[in-house]
Amino acid sequence: METSPSARKINYPLLSDRTQEVSRKYGVLNEKEGFAYRGAFIIDPDGNIQAYLVNPQPVGRNINEILRIIQGLQYNRRTGLGVPANWKPGERGIPVGWNYVGKY
Repeated sequence: METSPSARKINYPLLSDRTQEVSRKYGVLNEKEGFAYRGAFIIDPDGNIQAYLVNPQPVGRNINEILRIIQGLQYNRRTGLGVPANWKPGERGIPVGWNYVGKY
């Protein structure tokens, strides 16, 4: 943010990882090339990683899918139900568990 005029417009917290400690711990650091892959980590209120997506260097993240995952996890916490592929907020969830595999 200190060096980029466009970054100054961002209104959410940013993390600087100049020592590469965080990217190393999260397993997204390409040690040989010295860069971090584009990663998104969804951490629940209890501090547990619920989901992570790591994209190759030339591919950007899909914020719509990241938001859908967060909404699905929140829905699950509220209802106990899972969400099927392509689920969107407002749609019904599905029961979770081995007894339901292949039925939805």
